[in-house]
Amino acid sequence: MTATCPATEKSRLEVLLETISASRLNCFHSCRLKFYFRYVLEVAKPTSAAQILGRAVHGALQRWSNARWRGQALDGETLKTSFVLDWASAQAAEPVEWESPLEEHEQQEKAWGLVEMYLRETPIAPNEKPEAVEARVEADLPGLPRLVGVIDLVRPGGRIVDFKTTATTPQHEQAIHRNETQLTAYGLLHREATGREASGFELHHLVKTKTPKLVVSERGPVTDDQEIRFLRLVESYTNGIQREDFVPSSGLQCAACEFFAECGVWNGGAQ
Repeated sequence: MTATCPATEKSRLEVLLETISASRLNCFHSCRLKFYFRYVLEVAKPTSAAQILGRAVHGALQRWSNARWRGQALDGETLKTSFVLDWASAQAAEPVEWESPLEEHEQQEKAWGLVEMYLRETPIAPNEKPEAVEARVEADLPGLPRLVGVIDLVRPGGRIVDFKTTATTPQHEQAIHRNETQLTAYGLLHREATGREASGFELHHLVKTKTPKLVVSERGPVTDDQEIRFLRLVESYTNGIQREDFVPSSGLQCAACEFFAECGVWNGGAQ
């Protein structure tokens, strides 16, 4: 059974058919009902500790990358000062409901520990100048929604890097497979922006274990088969949105879903 959307939701569906991002594409194909709650109904959810930690780490690495792009020195003390200010701004904009001030302090220290670890262990040389940092790019997909995305970092030679914080140590093959849609999207965006194929991809996993560690997963350029698979996924997305087909994908992952309560009372889209 498919959901039948009222007029107010129709306009959101039209917007969702204008552009597509890797994150929306992944959400749609992991569970269409989750996509419906998040992007069509726009059900608001509180910011989690993991989200603010990930954003803080990402922001610090962006500052570090921008400094290298400008050819400027950025010492750890200056970076930490910016990190603390960015954390406070993020908390003010989207407050996390901490159990206590101590919990927030511990999470902030954990986040900074990840940044310190990365600066020690990164395979990127301090004097390596990036080709691009936080590059916002768009690409035409003939007959399909326009592809949009933000690429964390492009190393010399067109090698794309994506930063990720994770609670568990990733396995190489699983990490590459799980992120294929995102990496292929970035490859197509890079081609559109530069006229060149990305030479390869690196997933830099900052792992939140007791002793933080860095795990790097590498993949080569986008293959023809990967591009075809990506376009088929976009076609499926487009067809599903047009049919208003938002059925759930039930499984073990449901217990941790942020829309678990909403899913439990969903009536199949009947109005």
